[in-house]
Amino acid sequence: MNACTQSAAVSEDVPRHHTAGGFQNLYGSAQQHKGLWPYLKMRYFDERFPELPSAFPFAAIEPDHELISQPQHDLQLTWIGHASALIQIGGRNILADPVFGERASPLPVAGPKRYSKPGLSLAQLPPIHYVVISHNHYDHLERETVEQLGDSVQWLVPLGLKAWFNDLGVTRVVELDWWQQAALGGVQFTLTPTQHWSRRGFGDTNATLWGSWVVEAGGRKVWFGGDTGYAQPLFQEIGRRLGPFDLALIPIGGYGPRWFMQEKHADPDDAVRIHQDLGARYSIGIHWGTFILTSEPVEEPPQLLAQALARYGVPQDRFLVLQPGQTWALRTQTTAQAQPADKETGGVR
Repeated sequence: MNACTQSAAVSEDVPRHHTAGGFQNLYGSAQQHKGLWPYLKMRYFDERFPELPSAFPFAAIEPDHELISQPQHDLQLTWIGHASALIQIGGRNILADPVFGERASPLPVAGPKRYSKPGLSLAQLPPIHYVVISHNHYDHLERETVEQLGDSVQWLVPLGLKAWFNDLGVTRVVELDWWQQAALGGVQFTLTPTQHWSRRGFGDTNATLWGSWVVEAGGRKVWFGGDTGYAQPLFQEIGRRLGPFDLALIPIGGYGPRWFMQEKHADPDDAVRIHQDLGARYSIGIHWGTFILTSEPVEEPPQLLAQALARYGVPQDRFLVLQPGQTWALRTQTTAQAQPADKETGGVR
């Protein structure tokens, strides 16, 4: 079993994001989550949600199984769909928020249904060493996947979630607070803040923590955003403490309507600002193109992202969207003709 070292808390005082009954955000209103009934009113009376698309231009493609099974680069990312991704770094295979089921719901026959199949199935994955979880919502934490992977992998979760895993018989779980770190088998994991919320049942709102992950190995550094609203001081602090990053996985969907979602879900404009705040060399858009969870048209996030990149003067090839199953790699060029500034390039396969 890999050795694990966990850092001490930043201060002996109770952190500001801790409350008597759980956790809170550091920015925005005191309660980002407006509650179930306001959501249902918005969903079914105030806003018109899109229909399931008959054809989706970003549908899953056949993955490059050879490249995934035998990585040729020191950093590879394969988008599975929504917030789920396979990160291959430093000779380790890391899953982020793996969700493979048909619905992001506690019910097998109701709730948001997947309209784009996973880019990789569980059976197609290479041997997984670690799994990072951003928070406990059903579109990020799937019980069936946890039960299937079980103790064959090492799980890393935000504070308060370890007991839920233990109840399922899963014991290889490292639980961290914001800014705490775990060193495992040559990979360093840091849980960093986001602006979001948590709930899995009817009486556990914000009882467990939410967050993002920094993964460092082999001289490379990745930030996985999970799900978050925008708070500039938060992301600037992450960039200042731990950046710059070779790659950031940044949410670009789940933002409509803005009057309801703004504080907890980034839109493409927010995503570009997060990219800049973090000091990311490359970014890939996640948290879109899989489930209808909010009111924006399903094809809109990449369109608005392209507009935001132009507005902020960020080259289009520095913040990409992928199709499920598509692999992005940070390539190291070794040709004598390569100039120093061009020795590393990011590209898709």
